[in-house]
Amino acid sequence: MPTVDFYPPRRNVPFVRLIQTLIPMVASWGFQMDLEVEYESLNQLIALRNDRVLLLPNHPTFHDAIAIFLLSGRLGQSFYYLGAYEQLQSQLGSFFQTIGSYSVRRGLADRPSIIQTMELLAQPDCHLVIFPEGGCSFQNDIVTSFRAGAVQLALQAMNRMVKQGKALPDLYAVPVSIKYRYTQDMTGAIEKLLTQLEQKLEMPTQLGNYERLRAIAENLLTQLEHDYGIASPDSTLSWNHRIEALKAYILKTCEQQYGLTSAATDFDRERVYRVLNATLTKAESLESGELPPDYPWTAEFVRRSMMRVLNFDAMYDGYVAENPTIERFMDTLTRLEREVFNVDQPAPKGHRLVSLKIGTPINLKDSFTAFQTNKAATVDQLMQTIQRSVQSNLDVLNQSR
Repeated sequence: MPTVDFYPPRRNVPFVRLIQTLIPMVASWGFQMDLEVEYESLNQLIALRNDRVLLLPNHPTFHDAIAIFLLSGRLGQSFYYLGAYEQLQSQLGSFFQTIGSYSVRRGLADRPSIIQTMELLAQPDCHLVIFPEGGCSFQNDIVTSFRAGAVQLALQAMNRMVKQGKALPDLYAVPVSIKYRYTQDMTGAIEKLLTQLEQKLEMPTQLGNYERLRAIAENLLTQLEHDYGIASPDSTLSWNHRIEALKAYILKTCEQQYGLTSAATDFDRERVYRVLNATLTKAESLESGELPPDYPWTAEFVRRSMMRVLNFDAMYDGYVAENPTIERFMDTLTRLEREVFNVDQPAPKGHRLVSLKIGTPINLKDSFTAFQTNKAATVDQLMQTIQRSVQSNLDVLNQSR
């Protein structure tokens, strides 16, 4: 078991101010990204400076928290951030806590994190950032399903305040759209990475970059099917069917090994997080004699398999072809790079301009009565509205290339 179950925020506002002055340079030089925000979007947040605000951005890359921190610097405000337990457990964990991050153990009912979230939202001018997709989508202009937890906790925090005899507060859920664009010619970077992948997989070079991308993906998919002992794929099946079948087999096998069950409505991402937590809590007992010595599904292999499922979550054939932008091409190349070279966070391959667009704030106070009558339906409707707003503004950003 982890020695620490929860990492609370230890925000130091003067330290945050210092980092906010440095982060534009660090982001530009260290992460090859610069922020672009319309005045209209900034003004919407400035108007909410003294209110409770729940910021809900899409999560296409590992650098989105940097983009939001850059936004906080533009506004001259300090935010709180709900972050993955693994990040807070890392060597930079203390730094993240100092700038306002606290942990959540995904896939579990993390009671300390829930309590912390509700306590923060009770503060009059709290600005809290939660990524409702639950993890990186690796898709630059399409959002995946938003989880209901953020809005549900916000409404529960409001309900608690009312029960304590306080007035029903304003609490704004704010959709935030994050979009990256490469600002330089990426031809050389694409050629280099395609060649590296082909060499690693010992493949011949095809004609045309898109054909090379598809050939690499086909080779990798076939290799993974072989590695997991799945029968030779039916030649009539689409890539999408094969990817889904592979993910389903991996998840089912891992869940069975750790005695886990899942419902048909469970997202793959949540199933992955439950398995990953089980590798920490049950691995020692399973590997101390309950498994045959040559059993391939060790805890380490299970963890690698779960990372594969996350890497290919929401991936589908045609993502590049239906809108052949450099960004979509690089999205797919990055996923392949992560798998082939077993690297969690590949370095950026070129400079990017990250555009943020703020959607119309939604005052959850207006939905509080409905929430008391039908909690699940109200939360679901609100999250769908927020997700549509984020996607709609992403579409606007896509058209403004």
